[in-house]
Amino acid sequence: MEPPMPEHDGDNAPPPHPGAGVPVESGEVLQTIDQARKDGNTSELGDTEGSSHKKPAGFGALLAVLGVVYGDIGTSPLYALQSSVGIVGSVKHPAAAWEVMGLASLTFWALMLIVTFKYVLLIMRADHDGEGGIIALMSLAQRVCKSQKFRWLFGLVGIAGTCLFFGDSIITPAVSVLSAVEGLEIAVPSASHVIIPIAMVVLVALFTAQAMGTGKIGRAFGPIMVLWFTVLAILGVRGILLYPHILLALSPTFALEFIVLHGYLSFIALGSVVLSVTGAEALYADMGHFGRAPIRKAWLFFVLPSLTLNYFGQAALLIHDPATLANPFYHLGPHWAQIPLLILATFATVIASQAGISGSFSLCRQLIQLGYLPRTRIVHTNADEEAQIYLPSLNWILAFGALVLVLSFRSSAALAAAYGIAVTGTFLCTCVLAMVVFRRTFKWSAVAVGAVFGLFFVVDAVFFSANVLKIPDGGWVPLAIGIISTIVMTTWKRGRGLIAAKQQADSMPMASFLARLPQSRTIRVPGLAVFLTANPDIVPNSLLHNLKHNKVLHEHVMFVTVQNLDQPEAERGHRTIVQELAPNIHRVIVRYGFMEMPNLPRALMELKALGVAFDAIQASYFTSHELVVRSRVPKMQLWRMWLFLLLLRNAASTTEFFRIPPDRVVEFGVRIAI
Repeated sequence: MEPPMPEHDGDNAPPPHPGAGVPVESGEVLQTIDQARKDGNTSELGDTEGSSHKKPAGFGALLAVLGVVYGDIGTSPLYALQSSVGIVGSVKHPAAAWEVMGLASLTFWALMLIVTFKYVLLIMRADHDGEGGIIALMSLAQRVCKSQKFRWLFGLVGIAGTCLFFGDSIITPAVSVLSAVEGLEIAVPSASHVIIPIAMVVLVALFTAQAMGTGKIGRAFGPIMVLWFTVLAILGVRGILLYPHILLALSPTFALEFIVLHGYLSFIALGSVVLSVTGAEALYADMGHFGRAPIRKAWLFFVLPSLTLNYFGQAALLIHDPATLANPFYHLGPHWAQIPLLILATFATVIASQAGISGSFSLCRQLIQLGYLPRTRIVHTNADEEAQIYLPSLNWILAFGALVLVLSFRSSAALAAAYGIAVTGTFLCTCVLAMVVFRRTFKWSAVAVGAVFGLFFVVDAVFFSANVLKIPDGGWVPLAIGIISTIVMTTWKRGRGLIAAKQQADSMPMASFLARLPQSRTIRVPGLAVFLTANPDIVPNSLLHNLKHNKVLHEHVMFVTVQNLDQPEAERGHRTIVQELAPNIHRVIVRYGFMEMPNLPRALMELKALGVAFDAIQASYFTSHELVVRSRVPKMQLWRMWLFLLLLRNAASTTEFFRIPPDRVVEFGVRIAI
């Protein structure tokens, strides 16, 4: 007699994100891969996927950092000071010398406080197994917090910051490329009407090139950015020579004087001053690829001096000739250099945009791993580098958004209003999470945390508040993107939670199934069957359907659960855990960190080191396809249910996401009411 199959419409197959399985407490653990290494049984075992990223060292690391990390903040001189000075003056009514010096001082101290002190010296200390970024910081904050309510709150803060980052990733290409191409007005005034078409062509080319992979298109980034920052410094020195007294603005007294004398107007100006620190989050987010040392050295000894010289050079030029306010960056150079400078600036802005796009790819993958987004097609563009990926759907969403912004705002000055909120909102979220991490992980006293990060929080809050005033002029764009993204993520998370609860309620316990199996008359056929299940303690629905329709069970059976860890990578040697539940029936737990891409066949090959037979050629994978419908008493609002079903229909298949050979998969349809 076959094991009884309960009537239900649940599904034990893995959800459209690789959901975390329930930790296994029963059954004898044979061993982990790490134990196999200690026993010397490593003949079948290669390097685990959880190994740390190999970080470039020496000059190569500094070059790579300049090409990837500092592209965004390095192109801010194209528009940041022009935007802030334009608030207090104009070509017809120029700002006074002390006002320009005050704005230059504010710009310098924004770079010092937010980038140097906050990110480079402090927050970069808070790495999560070597990885940085707001998702890593969120995981750290949740790990040290015991209260479920606060864990949920910190998760919401992290997701909010992440969603604002996506807004930043759409705005950055638009404003950066547009600001560079606008140099054409200085070099060839009669060609101003082609600025928008040229910017759109550059953006289309940029997003089309993403399919090539960041490895190929990034090889020349480092040298170009070295040239770019060198030119920034040279142009800055050229401008400073026109008004050497501008160097006095290094003193914070000029910034304080500007704030005191201008009051509310200075508050408005801060909304543009913050544009000088756009891209600061990239320093922390890319720490896992390069390490702290190269990022810190590049900033302190090359990038910061170059940016400071250029901002002060622009300020000196504006004091010397207020008519250059139309575009002080390009006016810093001689007329003969306008076209070469335009070309170099365009390359630099493309690199700045590339950094944001690549960052959004990585962030989206992390969110998929953590279950906040549905699976999507992920293309690996480098066989040797797991981190080099391309997400076609996200790429063209970003491209569409950037093109719409260019057509709608039509100038970098107008787009600057939309830029600030995305940046400052992310700063605030990072600051809140950092308070928790430094208090709980680094054991700082409450007084120290309040004094240090309280100051940063006030600074970030002032900058954010100043940008709130720009909501009617374009600041609503990143807020809208952030709100929509948050709704999408929370809806997906909620829907997957309901499905998991339904599966749990309608499931058959694994222990009950195994107890009845010896007495059943189930026919065992040769071969290896791999059943994917989100919960290792319940029987996969795909197995029950296989018994119901085919009346057989394979000679060798594996129940495989993919667990997602709240850390960047699984520890070396602890990727896979295997347990023997019955003769030739094994339970396998495969772990992945949120910075990793699952490769299930490769992970299962490691079982050979434990003496468990696994033949990739003979293995058949059994999964379930969920048909979700509304229950009689729905637990989600109608509009959220519609959104969840839309996301579910467009999610990538289990086969593609886990990189399972499609010709080895058997799929059963299952109806679930939530």
